[in-house]
Amino acid sequence: MTNQAKGILYTLITVIMWGVLAIALKVASKEIDSPTIVWFRFSLAFSGMLVWMAIQSPKELKILYKPNWLIVISSLALAWNYIGFMLGIQYTSPSNAQVAIQSGPVLLAVFGIFFFKEKISRIQIIGFLLSLAGFWIFYQQHAGAVPVGQEGQYTKGMLITLTGAVAWAIYAALQKKLVLDYSVSTLNVFIFGLPVLLYLPFVNFSSLAHLSFGYWALLVFLGANTLISYGCLSLALKYLEAGKVSIIIVLNPIITFILMGILTWLEVSWIDGEHFSVLSILGALVALTGAILVVRKRKNPKEA
Repeated sequence: MTNQAKGILYTLITVIMWGVLAIALKVASKEIDSPTIVWFRFSLAFSGMLVWMAIQSPKELKILYKPNWLIVISSLALAWNYIGFMLGIQYTSPSNAQVAIQSGPVLLAVFGIFFFKEKISRIQIIGFLLSLAGFWIFYQQHAGAVPVGQEGQYTKGMLITLTGAVAWAIYAALQKKLVLDYSVSTLNVFIFGLPVLLYLPFVNFSSLAHLSFGYWALLVFLGANTLISYGCLSLALKYLEAGKVSIIIVLNPIITFILMGILTWLEVSWIDGEHFSVLSILGALVALTGAILVVRKRKNPKEA
């Protein structure tokens, strides 16, 4: 298998994991507070990585007490991305948070322009404008459908999600640099480990003690989702250009939209249905199209 094929495969796995993730987080938030969910996700992912590293490369565990400062920043950024996305889902909905969080790949492309000296093209500028227009249409449509008195909560959720997107872009940009000097496993064992300590003071352990088997299974899935998705993302960035990875990742809200549409049609009781208007769907598609144009790799180096 070629490096490009490996990169695409790992990216697709990440997309599927993230497409389902938003829905799983929304269900979990009904019984468990956000910091506890985030802490558990990092804890399970870190435990898995720690066992793997202890068996395969114990010497590389020295990164836990001698990390590069860029790795520390990357870990802090991912820690905020998790809580930002989680709170965005809690205050809004899986589909709303998924659209807002896609500004992350767009910002990653921006970082590429400023920090990796990548040139911007007319197509990318058009993409930026489309993303802004599409997101505004989507926001206005859903804000207008929010029950009276909850408008502030919706706006708060969207703003928090956007800060999580900024944090993800910082994390991904640093990963692109760090994977040149460290193995994926070495990076992830620290990046997953630091947030375990950071969120520990905010964990509500009493809520975990009274969970049903179904919610425990959901928590385990969320932890496994973290381990699989970010492990695959790191590998994808190793084998494929950041721009191509971002293009594929931008499509993950489509999975969430389809699944939420099915669940809404089935009228399930365990998650609130989504209410999509023609304009909100159009806005989301325009925003995603713009994001794709922004992160796509230029074919003509002479393009202005």
